[in-house]
Amino acid sequence: MTMGSHRSASIGVAASFGAACAVLAFCGAAAAQAPIRVGTLGAISDAPIFIADKKGYFKDEGLTVTMTTFNSAAVMVAPLGAGQLDVGAGSPSAGMYNAVARNINIRIVADKAQSTPGYGATKLIVRKDLVESGRFKGLADLKGMKVAGNAPGVSNTAMLNAMLVSVGLKYSDVDVINLGFPDHFPALQNKSIDAGATIEPIATLAVERGAAVEIMRDDQIYPNHQIATLIYGDHFVARRGEAERFMRAYLRGIRFYVRALKDGRLAGETAEEVIPILIEYTSVKNADLLRKITPTGMDPDGRVNIESLQRDVDFYASQGLVQGKVEVAKIVDHSFVEAAIKALGPFKP
Repeated sequence: MTMGSHRSASIGVAASFGAACAVLAFCGAAAAQAPIRVGTLGAISDAPIFIADKKGYFKDEGLTVTMTTFNSAAVMVAPLGAGQLDVGAGSPSAGMYNAVARNINIRIVADKAQSTPGYGATKLIVRKDLVESGRFKGLADLKGMKVAGNAPGVSNTAMLNAMLVSVGLKYSDVDVINLGFPDHFPALQNKSIDAGATIEPIATLAVERGAAVEIMRDDQIYPNHQIATLIYGDHFVARRGEAERFMRAYLRGIRFYVRALKDGRLAGETAEEVIPILIEYTSVKNADLLRKITPTGMDPDGRVNIESLQRDVDFYASQGLVQGKVEVAKIVDHSFVEAAIKALGPFKP
């Protein structure tokens, strides 16, 4: 081989190597920029995600997020376990715990809704005619009544159980009817149910329009009840850098939301920014209604109430809805919120 041919070969190898590096760099950049796939319920309690998206907190972390709306958190579990969804936001249910028992790898990583004092967005409401007639005077009068939930093994059934137990009744002492939350209001109107363990804004609408009376909020019977959580698939947990950046943006969203809370309403310093965001991202399009409802509470540092989740799962197991012993502490991973708190500092009201 001549010197010239050797030089040409070297240049060719260098060019090929450079091209390969460019391809690898492009692929690496594309992978880094791949959208984080987030499942939401389109609910008011998804506010931290919506706020982080609208206010650019995800962009601040170099993240792109795509959102898909699901009917329940239970439906998110399979795609989370299969790597088709990175983050899920919803209520831990009996179905979710059974999936974990089947080795579907997911982690509860942060709070999404708690019934902090004054902010019980899940409520027991009773038909107004039953209250006015004296048929219902107190919780003990629920015995034998038809009470709407939305599904077996979810947080509002645990709330209902706590209310019944407080007056010496058992869960089986009422006839629980499973109805989607939007169906609670018409069912009260047509008297096909007597009461509902329901959520906002359905509860406020039913009371405002004369179909029901509010009897008790979740926070009054079950303080700091963990209603909903943020969930990571294990494949996303392994993408540690992205998962931590997502949590920083999410925690900023929680804190912005918490600053919108005042006196049991969306009436705090950031409320006039939060309300338009909720109107844009949820099905609730009425600002006046959003100002009337009892919003859910959240831990401003994003920590999960593990004791509450364990209490709920034990109740689901007592109803035969969860198979085997589930230890919630083994499913919760607070390391992401702890890293976010370290980066952002503790919450300052």
